[in-house]
Amino acid sequence: MPLNVVIAGSSGFLGSHLVGALRGRGHTVTALTRRPAKGPSESTWDPYAGAVDRGLVQSADVVVNLAGAPTAGNPHSKTWARELRESRVTTTRLLAEVIAEAERPPAYLAGNGISYYGDHGDALLTESADSRGHALLTDVTREWQAAADAAVDAGARVCVLRTAPVMDAAAPPLKQLRLVFKLGLGAKLGDGSQHMAMISLRDWVDATVHLAEHESASGPFNLCCVTTPTNAEFTKALAAGVKRPAVAFVPAPLLRTAAGAMGPELLGSLNVTPRALLDSGYTFHDPDVEAVVRSGLS
Repeated sequence: MPLNVVIAGSSGFLGSHLVGALRGRGHTVTALTRRPAKGPSESTWDPYAGAVDRGLVQSADVVVNLAGAPTAGNPHSKTWARELRESRVTTTRLLAEVIAEAERPPAYLAGNGISYYGDHGDALLTESADSRGHALLTDVTREWQAAADAAVDAGARVCVLRTAPVMDAAAPPLKQLRLVFKLGLGAKLGDGSQHMAMISLRDWVDATVHLAEHESASGPFNLCCVTTPTNAEFTKALAAGVKRPAVAFVPAPLLRTAAGAMGPELLGSLNVTPRALLDSGYTFHDPDVEAVVRSGLS
């Protein structure tokens, strides 16, 4: 049956692709936008003022929140870090509270990040793994997830989208890495032994549509490829993909200094697997690093 879907963050890279996929499957999509609405397919909201069309949200079948300030920014900036946190927590909490007020709460697909787990070394991480450490994005994702609690407590079907970096040549990080590797400047980060979570764009879009359409799906979901590569394995795959060598490495101490608050994201290890997504019946297009890189570069 066609769904009535309300999406925040629809103008972003992932949001725009998700909107296209949902409409392509016959669903009606209304985008929440900060600017004046342009027609019936948009609705103006101001999450920082608590302003949103409550009737629109509460009458939806599915609400999706992908809103948030870009993760790419100055990792040494306190303003960037504050906006990164506040934009995600504020939007998630407002929509969760509005959903909780509904007589029949719609499903809620709440955006989140794979950094939730923190550095676990080589341990294989399913959705039941603990969250550890206090790296910036790990702290942000914990608070981000907690912001959806009002919808969970109200009995809504809530899917937490723990998204790994989406590899596509049109967007970070692959957009920048592709250019660097094509110049022959590709390199491992540290010794390259850390596991580096990722997912292809088509798997992220199709998995999210799958969760929107499946009424039994709820809880946290790792949106990542089935087998998470090490950084060294990714480096080898991308170098082969652009047909350039990549034999150098960036020393870990240099990365920690240059990357600031994002250092743990580059050197920490997340050996995640999408157990809940597989159990829900989703079949991956790109299950491993070679397939993810090939898809991202195509």
